[in-house]
Amino acid sequence: MGPAELVQAAAMARRFYLEGKSKIQIAEEFGVSRFKVARVLETALERDLVRIEIRVPSELDAERSDALRARYGLRHAVVVESPADAPPAFGVQNPPDDAADPENLGEVAADLLGELVNEGDVLGLAWGRSTIHMAAALHHLPPCTVVQLTGVYDAGTADRGSVEAVRRAADVAGGEAHPIYAPMLLPDSATAEALRRQTGIARAFDYFDKVTVACVSIGSWEPGVSTVYDMLSEQEREHYASLGAAAEMSAHLFDAEGRRIGRDLGERCITVEADRLRRIPEVVAIAGGRRKADAIDAVLRSGLVTSLVTDTAAADHLLLETGPAPRPALDRADPDGA
Repeated sequence: MGPAELVQAAAMARRFYLEGKSKIQIAEEFGVSRFKVARVLETALERDLVRIEIRVPSELDAERSDALRARYGLRHAVVVESPADAPPAFGVQNPPDDAADPENLGEVAADLLGELVNEGDVLGLAWGRSTIHMAAALHHLPPCTVVQLTGVYDAGTADRGSVEAVRRAADVAGGEAHPIYAPMLLPDSATAEALRRQTGIARAFDYFDKVTVACVSIGSWEPGVSTVYDMLSEQEREHYASLGAAAEMSAHLFDAEGRRIGRDLGERCITVEADRLRRIPEVVAIAGGRRKADAIDAVLRSGLVTSLVTDTAAADHLLLETGPAPRPALDRADPDGA
């Protein structure tokens, strides 16, 4: 390209890429055909006169996010940098790659909720450390109602737990809050049923069918990573492990293929039923770390989740799977047909 051609190509590129003008408008301005404009713009790219960069914040991994979304048929997948992958602070050693950063995951999930929640929606929050961090990180939500989807594991520490998360989200949204002041796990089904009939808890349960966006956490079946595991006796843990328990979400247990097991446990729990959860249009799971990767895979196969916020450590393991792609999450189908 000669100097005149370079100057013209730069001018056309400026009109198209920076000023947002159409090729027809540019053609009229320069007295050429729109096909000529198209060829010039293409040449400008080939000759490096124009450079196009796609940039996202450094902590977000766009390539892994898109690959994960495609593999599981998710509506949204957001992958953030794992703590082990982040540049270490001076004198501080990064945690191992099986450790997640619930605070960072929660902050990213808070931003995602700001995109997903619309005015008049009903937002449901289930217990989970990442969910609690998500609520603490919220700065803006459209006016909406917020309802608690599970009882509390953190009895006596509601100022840092699920009740406070619901109240925090409702304050940010300027909407009603419907917390549940009851333990997640009860000694028997009769006690759980009696609590479900109490006025405040029954009012929250009435909202479950109205929830349009929900946030849940995922735990693997091991100590310190599953709320329910930590609440059960050793005998009960071994029983559910013998049934193939691989993951837990909102007090529902799943095997490695995403099939629900141990349904009797749900009768003792204050939690949203799986069938109701499946009918919620948007269910966002927040979980990360290599330690939880298999559990995340199991829950995604269940059809209960539509979107995921995770980290690179978990994503890398999920994307290394060599078996057939699991049932797309958007089908919302129960793997065992129940």
